[in-house]
Amino acid sequence: MNEPGIIRKLSEEVVNRIAAGEIVQRPANALKELIENSLDAKSTNIIITVKSGGLKFLQIQDNGTGIRNEDLDIVCERFTTSKLRKYEDLQEISTYGFRGEALASISHIAHLTILTKTAQDKCAYKASYENGKLKGPIKACAGNNGTQITVEDLFYNVVARKGALRSPTEEYTRLMEVVGGYAIHNSQVGFTLKKFSENTDLKTAMKSSVIENVRIIYGNTIARELIEVEILDANLKLSIHGYITNVNYSNKKGILLLFINHRLVDSQAIRKAVDSVYSTYLPKNSHAFVYLSIELDPKNVDVNVHPTKHEVQFLYEEQIVEKIKTCIETKLLGCSSTRVLYTQARLPGAAQPRDVADKPTDAAKTSAAHMVRVNPNVQKIDKFFELEPNKTNQPTGDNASDVVNDVDQQQKIPSEQDLNNSIVKEPAEDNKVQEKWKQYTEAGQANITYVDPKDSFKTRTFQYQRIETKLTSVKQLRLEVENNCNSNLREILANLIFIACIDCHKSLIQHSTKLYLCDTTRLTEELFYETLLYDFQNFGFIKLSNPLPLEELFVLGLNGSTQNSEQDSELGDTGEMAQHMTQLLLSKRAMLYEYFSLEVNGEGELLALPLLLDGHAPFVGALPTYLVRLVTEVNWDSEKECFETFCRQTAKFYAQPNPDPNVESVSSEHRRQEHVIFPAIRKYFLPPSSFISNGAILQIASLNDLYKVFERC
Repeated sequence: MNEPGIIRKLSEEVVNRIAAGEIVQRPANALKELIENSLDAKSTNIIITVKSGGLKFLQIQDNGTGIRNEDLDIVCERFTTSKLRKYEDLQEISTYGFRGEALASISHIAHLTILTKTAQDKCAYKASYENGKLKGPIKACAGNNGTQITVEDLFYNVVARKGALRSPTEEYTRLMEVVGGYAIHNSQVGFTLKKFSENTDLKTAMKSSVIENVRIIYGNTIARELIEVEILDANLKLSIHGYITNVNYSNKKGILLLFINHRLVDSQAIRKAVDSVYSTYLPKNSHAFVYLSIELDPKNVDVNVHPTKHEVQFLYEEQIVEKIKTCIETKLLGCSSTRVLYTQARLPGAAQPRDVADKPTDAAKTSAAHMVRVNPNVQKIDKFFELEPNKTNQPTGDNASDVVNDVDQQQKIPSEQDLNNSIVKEPAEDNKVQEKWKQYTEAGQANITYVDPKDSFKTRTFQYQRIETKLTSVKQLRLEVENNCNSNLREILANLIFIACIDCHKSLIQHSTKLYLCDTTRLTEELFYETLLYDFQNFGFIKLSNPLPLEELFVLGLNGSTQNSEQDSELGDTGEMAQHMTQLLLSKRAMLYEYFSLEVNGEGELLALPLLLDGHAPFVGALPTYLVRLVTEVNWDSEKECFETFCRQTAKFYAQPNPDPNVESVSSEHRRQEHVIFPAIRKYFLPPSSFISNGAILQIASLNDLYKVFERC
């Protein structure tokens, strides 16, 4: 029968050695503790000398306050410290050390010598320690102010731990990482790291700067791409300051220097948050350089989590992580315009590739599969399609003649037949119309004009003071748009290159080395919906040269919507319904004018439509249907729902393309998409996450994948 083991109390020497192995796991842990002690002593210059990766010899010398001669006999005993009196002091601890275990642990697994001098002492004092006790008497000797600690034969009595360590070269690399991190965070302190009897490997000056120390330690490649980040939150008692690399820098091995209350730590939550933001902007499996210094109320931080003090726990972690993500993403979005890309002509006859970075040697190394065309004017896909005689596919921009041609079609009250066919045509032989537009053009005016909210007529160059809405409902709708924005799609659309129009509903765009098929109508509709929310109360006017009777428009709209039904009641009931609809809009005309620049006079006539985007006018053939849907589909009883449904219906109206198959109309539609719609999408649009699943944007080709196919061929 097996007997139970006898429980015995471990000897103090065994207990101390076990505890020492938890605190000092490798030379880098010992150096970290010693550097923190030097910083606590108000040192301004720290010199570190290493041999065999710190296993044979590790020495740190500072010019701090030193150690009092009276304290040298107990300085290496466990739980002796000058930084903590009672447990409650941990809630307000502002120093690196507090447990009094670092020197004690090192003395149990290495030969430790301390040489120290305070400003009041006439000479320095030297003492050697073993297992936390003095090996001999304290000796007076010559020395400078400060402390010099020498650690020799680390893990000499823990053979298993010493054998499990990496090579001296790799341990030295870890030492450099520790010194580099503290040198960057404490840029006012000078740091020197060198191998025994060899040249100095790392040296930073006193009263330096973070960027300068990054340049010294990690090189100019990182330093020149740094952007500053800063967060202040009084509610969380939070202050964050740091530097991150922009989208031009990436590396297979990421660097995250995280300091919480000036303590070098690691946080998986913050690391994952940073990686998730950068994954949108950097190539796959690439990472950035990030240095963050987080200062929290000491009461909200628990530093006594792990023996090495490499981990901490703090309150409001989710809120803090989210603020860091938002701040970094904002900075990266703001600097995406400076992204450096190598260019290559994608189509025959284009100019020679131009090296944006002015580094021909790097450009030569760049694979052709990673080169993209960034100048949309170099070549266009339209050149490979034959055009009608006397037609051209050259862009004309949004000059006055284009605007006149687009808006001219809206000035005539359309016939019922035209509206039912959803096509409005202006007779070219109408001399009066031509003369009218000639006068407008010569005067430098057009019917699309900017006017102020009080409706005083101004020219196109007039700029009025923007009105910031105070309506909570509108602000809530804006917030919903922002919360629903997909950052990946935003990156694609913010840096898109327009390729071609397939038809009035589909377009091709390029981002990086990928080709996308876009549902232009959906994108345009969502763009105008957001425009209606964000330009609320700040729209210009599309003035109609002749007022349009609302009642007649409602009749046309109702007839168009019921023409395929089996109802026999025609104009009688329809006319009565049109009267009720007109009265409803008349009762809302003050609100429509003030908020949306939709102008209706007291006689029930439509005078103006809102100008949502300069150079764009809606297809007037859909106007009667739009007015009917304003009455039937808008919820006029609830403020928020009213604004949302009104904006949705208006966006649908403005996004509807002209279905006229005439070559000139098609060409005009294509120019509008390329030179008006997509530039606005690139600049303003916040694409919703639903576009990923509803087919609004589809990737149809990747240059990298095509190269792989051709390589196999």
